[in-house]
Amino acid sequence: MRRSSYVIAPLVRAILCAACRVDASELAKLPRRGPLIIVSNHINFLEVPLLYTLVYPRDISGFAKIETWRSPLLGLLATAWECVPVDRDASDMSSMRLALEALARGRMLNIMPEGTRSHDGRLGRGHAGVVSIAMRSRAPILPVVHYGGEAFWSNLKRGKRTAVRFRVGEPYRLREPEPGKAKSARTEATDEIMRSIARLLPPEYRGAYPEADAPFRQLLPLGAPA
Repeated sequence: MRRSSYVIAPLVRAILCAACRVDASELAKLPRRGPLIIVSNHINFLEVPLLYTLVYPRDISGFAKIETWRSPLLGLLATAWECVPVDRDASDMSSMRLALEALARGRMLNIMPEGTRSHDGRLGRGHAGVVSIAMRSRAPILPVVHYGGEAFWSNLKRGKRTAVRFRVGEPYRLREPEPGKAKSARTEATDEIMRSIARLLPPEYRGAYPEADAPFRQLLPLGAPA
């Protein structure tokens, strides 16, 4: 973790907690270190600085679009938190390499499989990149969700604090795909990862994954036999 985080994390947390009323009690379930892939929903700008500062001083990385570094302030935060830059307009294998290196060093890696903000809090469809990283790293997967932050801007205009709640699920690992079925297993695993997120959300937030309680085939509880 960069030395600047010792100053930045407490400061950013204090600012956000002044604007938000946060229930982060379940974040205590997170381990002290990785390798661990944290999968979460993506509502707006709020969840990244909240998650990073609330789990501090744990080492956590995540992805950030390369345009983030064009802003002096956001670029400072992304650098301090050792975010992995992603060029969304190119096939950027360097981001995959950096993500795998972070996991290999025992860091936690936060991935938001939706890839874009929902703004209204309802889950969109997930992308399969998270499965590629999980398969290559063999790191366990832990769903962590948050909700309430979709009301941040409207509450801010009215001078109200925003209630944000975090919930933490159980860790999983990916089943080894059967011979000749890697592609279908990848698609199924993506949907199951998204449903592991949806299970932790109230029904009105589940969006594209209303059948969250359907059984898993590709995700196995951590420690379960293959």
